[in-house]
Amino acid sequence: MTFSIAGLCRRTGQFGCALTTSSMAAGARAASVASGIGVVLHQARSDPRLGTIGMRSLEQGRSATEALAEMVASTPHTRWRQLAVLDLRGGVATFTGEKCTDAKGEMHGDGAVAVGNGLASAKVPAAMLRGFEAAPEKDLAERLIMALEYGLDAGGEAYPLRSASLRVAQVGVPFTPVDLRVDFNDAPIAELRRLNGLWAPMIFGYVMRCLDPDNSPPAAEIEGHLPK
Repeated sequence: MTFSIAGLCRRTGQFGCALTTSSMAAGARAASVASGIGVVLHQARSDPRLGTIGMRSLEQGRSATEALAEMVASTPHTRWRQLAVLDLRGGVATFTGEKCTDAKGEMHGDGAVAVGNGLASAKVPAAMLRGFEAAPEKDLAERLIMALEYGLDAGGEAYPLRSASLRVAQVGVPFTPVDLRVDFNDAPIAELRRLNGLWAPMIFGYVMRCLDPDNSPPAAEIEGHLPK
């Protein structure tokens, strides 16, 4: 029971995903993102091994459609899985097994894909894409959070939300500089937005500490804006 969005910012080259659900630790179980590779969502009765297969396929240069086909072919339990893939060209592919909890759905956009199961309304994936596309001038992290908010406004999940996660990769950064998770919170999307607001001003400093430690700022300077 999860609704998720994966998207590419054609303006900046950033790509990533956001999700929310009623269960804990879904950010660790239901999404894979890697710099220079792409995004794989592996939810419903999630199997992180499918994420490994999909990411390896993308890394070998295969398209979203080809990576999805490998994931589906690798498991006898596809009827329980909901899968989505976003490649670096903006190609997307999805699969929803018949055993995934209703309401369920998929929606493809330009360099974006939204999927959900256990939803209060089958309109949620389309609403998520509208949220993602509503402000293309904004940072990708903001657009992904907006997609979750639009999905929530369209009905969200059939069960109370408890967790959310956000992951974003940036061009030229060899790790995923945005990797935020909320677990067991009564308003996980709102909390995810709050955490992203705190983290966004710190990203550059911590990326510099990785790439150029001799010339990077101290942690106290990077985090100087945080509330005491």
